[in-house]
Amino acid sequence: MTARTALVTGIVGGIGAAIAARLSAKGARVVVTDLDGDALTEASARLGLPCIAADLGDPDSVREMHNRLGADHAAPDILVNAAGGVRGQVGTPLEEVTPEGWHSIFAANVDATLYLAQALVPHMKQAGWGRIVTISSGAGLRPSLTGIHAYTAAKHALVGLTKQLSLELAQHGITVNSIAPGFVLSNPATQRQWEAMGPAGQANLMDRIHTRRLGTPQDIAAAAAFLVSEEAGWTTAQILSVDGGVT
Repeated sequence: MTARTALVTGIVGGIGAAIAARLSAKGARVVVTDLDGDALTEASARLGLPCIAADLGDPDSVREMHNRLGADHAAPDILVNAAGGVRGQVGTPLEEVTPEGWHSIFAANVDATLYLAQALVPHMKQAGWGRIVTISSGAGLRPSLTGIHAYTAAKHALVGLTKQLSLELAQHGITVNSIAPGFVLSNPATQRQWEAMGPAGQANLMDRIHTRRLGTPQDIAAAAAFLVSEEAGWTTAQILSVDGGVT
């Protein structure tokens, strides 16, 4: 890993930060990104890793970030896109879903992966080696506990995009996989979801998890570290559920 440069997105959240820390500890040169603001600056400082702010749902912002990467660092061999989430939304009835809310979640969870791949893949093709890992969700495989229509649809779309990218890119030495986390208390949004379940809902969820515990950001980081490794060179187009086993 010491020969590799990784771009990890969404590091203000717990999962992205844990992945960045894990890859850095493995020896990779890691650059992190998230939306511009104090939260990114503070997370970058805690991790001790350089950051470049970007709105990943905006192709112009992604191109600008890519240009800065090339000028200030090395072109990434590894992309772990942990950006996404619910964008502050909560579950609403179908009749109350707005176009703005729908498209903002797709921009963060799906569009960002497309724009990042477009920017980073040319270097990976030239090198004949690359690793792309997306963070989907159990909501990309079944209905979502969030109750947010756009989130469920976007994560299903991300699963499909992951497989399509693999079909196109694996012949160039670039593997593309996704991690589908179970319920992980990794940020304020997931904490609010957990609390909203109440004691009965929390107990019901725990009963469905084979390991009888919630996940941690480190659980997801361990899976990401494998998928970007040399040993995972023949693992592609996979959706790895890291969820403690869910019934």
